[in-house]
Amino acid sequence: MSLPSAIPWQLLDAIADLSQAPLSRIADSLRTALSPYASTSALVIFTEDCTGRPQKKAGAEEIVSRVSIPEMDDVRAVMDGKGPWRSRAVIAGRDRDILALAYPPSNALLVLTDPVLAEDNEALRVLTYLWELTAARIQEKVSDAPPSYLLESRAASAERIRVTAELVDQHSTTLETVLAALRSNSMDDHAARTFVTDLTVKALISLRTLNDRTSDLVEEPVSSAFERLREDLRPLMHFSNIDIQFIEPPANGRALPGEVAHAARAVVRGLVLAIAEQPDVHRVRAQWDCDGENLLINVRDDGRGELSPDATNMERLRQKVQALNGRMSVDVMQGWGADISVSLPLDPPSAPAGDVAAWGLASRELEVLQSLAAGQRNRAIAAELNISENTVKFHLRNLFRKLDVRSRTEAIALAHSAGLR
Repeated sequence: MSLPSAIPWQLLDAIADLSQAPLSRIADSLRTALSPYASTSALVIFTEDCTGRPQKKAGAEEIVSRVSIPEMDDVRAVMDGKGPWRSRAVIAGRDRDILALAYPPSNALLVLTDPVLAEDNEALRVLTYLWELTAARIQEKVSDAPPSYLLESRAASAERIRVTAELVDQHSTTLETVLAALRSNSMDDHAARTFVTDLTVKALISLRTLNDRTSDLVEEPVSSAFERLREDLRPLMHFSNIDIQFIEPPANGRALPGEVAHAARAVVRGLVLAIAEQPDVHRVRAQWDCDGENLLINVRDDGRGELSPDATNMERLRQKVQALNGRMSVDVMQGWGADISVSLPLDPPSAPAGDVAAWGLASRELEVLQSLAAGQRNRAIAAELNISENTVKFHLRNLFRKLDVRSRTEAIALAHSAGLR
């Protein structure tokens, strides 16, 4: 049998790369895949499911370093789920031509800035296909919650909350000082005071909204997280003879960090599937509770007690739990079923003092790592250390190799675990 003469190998290679790309480089992979069909100055993916890094970006540094979540929210609100949508919008603080595509199953959004489509009737169709493949890949990775994703997500979430809180406090203090001065009776230009007062009040509201939006992205109410678990397991209840009983957590319980919610759902799904493979299981009880510091999970079945705690699928679930410094215990009672308890801490552990000497870093590499851990970007690091940005990139490549990490977020997480701030 002969193969078709015009096999689109480049497209097939792009699809293969997207299907295997880790989340840390999926934006770069998508931009490369799209290059034969659309050129763009920058590509931004926004998905709320991925709490550690809701934005995944590739392209011009002046865009990817400045694009904000409120700007992406505004685009999504205007397009209202429709697409592809071509228009102009403020991205990275400037009005630009954009092409936006939505992915309704996960409410994800793709924005291409300054897009130029190939003169091909199929270009937009292929672009849409590759985007939907990418969005589904992200949704799958987040839902599966592998240990590597959970670790990176926790580090990135904590860092973003810290930076946002510092910015809000800093700018709120400044604006409140300005308000106090403008309200002073010593100023007689009433019109000017009124105008600037209104402007400052709006700025304060915007800052508080940004802080609340950040919290929304990295936390999920425990009740809605549990309801999503129920929806995940509904097909199994429908197509099997197993009755799954859900014991809901207190509705007013503490909100769950996104990575904890993802891990909890993935662990319970995995446990229920492992239990369903056992003979004579008719009923499973899944319960969530919270003691203020930990999410407490309990899963029990009424089978014959043949679940193997050392099975490969159970080990994978144990690794997810351990990635978040949690504990998992499996009590199998012959003739009485299995009782599995999981405890997931809601807060990351306090950073222990680490011995960075074991990493074998040169003095300049250590300085770059300290600046990186403080949240500085390449340009700021270069200015602080009086070196070029290319030299900073050179040191970062060496750092990643010596620390055995693949991204800035992983390097920052490792630095924080060693006490570097």
